[in-house]
Amino acid sequence: MPAYVISMMSIHDQETYKKYTDRTPDIVKKYGGKFLTRGEEVITVEGTPYTDRMVILEFPNKACVEDWFEDPDYQKAMKFRHASSSMHMLLIQEGGKNTTDPDPKL
Repeated sequence: MPAYVISMMSIHDQETYKKYTDRTPDIVKKYGGKFLTRGEEVITVEGTPYTDRMVILEFPNKACVEDWFEDPDYQKAMKFRHASSSMHMLLIQEGGKNTTDPDPKL
């Protein structure tokens, strides 16, 4: 079942961050991943406007996400991200029990 990675980052050094983004597409592809969105405009429908960068990735399954994250080349690329931004990265695995006919009590 597909797994999704949602990354929300605040970038404080664009030049260094670009060293990260230059390296990631091939590594994502290596594990069957694809970018669903990569830094496009985020429209806030409700709440405080979101103005930072958001990336959403889709992978074939959770194991592919774990392998991608542990890849030595990705580990090296992450050093540029760590040096240039702060981030929240979330993993969501599709297939929860409450998706087809959601229980209104949950």
